[in-house]
Amino acid sequence: MLFSTADLADCAGIEPVCCSQEREVTGIYCCDLLSMVMGRAQEGDLWITVMGNVNAIAVAALADVACIVVAEGAVLDEEARTKAQQQGINVYCTELPVYQTAMAVTALAAGGA
Repeated sequence: MLFSTADLADCAGIEPVCCSQEREVTGIYCCDLLSMVMGRAQEGDLWITVMGNVNAIAVAALADVACIVVAEGAVLDEEARTKAQQQGINVYCTELPVYQTAMAVTALAAGGA
């Protein structure tokens, strides 16, 4: 385990949108192409994307990722928020670009926020 989704509260610039269950984060995956996420993201990954729609929630459920971090100031639309809550998908948002988000999460995993 790298860390728990609850630890993301300590990660500067990453804010919870809907967090229904604590999950272990075992990896980090960055991608916006949903078909690639379906085939390559691993169970327990923290998925960083700019996709904030209901399709991203469906892919997160299918891939069984620990959470989604919507980066670059993109927002989770209301339909997606509702679906995430219904399906127990943890979602966070940040203004940080994807690369800086990945670096912040990596620093958290290494023991520093």
